[in-house]
Amino acid sequence: MAPSQLPAALFAACAVFLTLAVPLIAGDPDMLQDFCVADYKSLKGPLRLNGFPCKRPENVTANDFFSNVLAKPGNTNNPVGSAVTAANVENVPGLNTLGVSMSRIDYTPWGINPPHAHPRATEIIFVLEGTLDVGFVTTGGYLYSRTICKGEIFVFPRGLLHFQKNNGGAPAVAISAFNSQLPGTQSLAIALFGASPPVPTDVLARALQIDGGVVEVIKSKFPANY
Repeated sequence: MAPSQLPAALFAACAVFLTLAVPLIAGDPDMLQDFCVADYKSLKGPLRLNGFPCKRPENVTANDFFSNVLAKPGNTNNPVGSAVTAANVENVPGLNTLGVSMSRIDYTPWGINPPHAHPRATEIIFVLEGTLDVGFVTTGGYLYSRTICKGEIFVFPRGLLHFQKNNGGAPAVAISAFNSQLPGTQSLAIALFGASPPVPTDVLARALQIDGGVVEVIKSKFPANY
């Protein structure tokens, strides 16, 4: 290789190396111990972390890795006719740092799990009972949807708006799994109409091309959560 070509070749090699290394640097680090059971009590003090600190190993028990939170149906007596029961690091301390969690979704006949997104996880849903209409919308505005039945699964990519609807006259049940210990859930309706402080009415009216009075009526159905 000619001397004049050497700097360009070194630059190209460095660029390739950095491109490959960035995902490794940006991602979560590998586990440095067998587990890191969440120590909820430590959060009552001044310490704040991106996640939960670990219990001392001698204080860990088998119950830290156990939960029956998904054993019972959720309360579906609400306007949307569904209930989501989560099993994540907030109620199963053994999930801390493991990057997985689950939820149970119960639906009344024709109940829906309204459009929402999980900013930190991809979701895979498995139908235990019933038949669901499911779908997600891409960033380009395309809807991927279909019907799934008992024993079938569907995947909702991370961060994309998605929904489920029980399309039968009997209750339905599904189990969802996530590749995050705390996937987060952002409801479209609550984000727009139930935020605190509220999203300005004129912003929503122009974005949705409706009258401001209509926006106020919708807001009245979603009282602020904070």
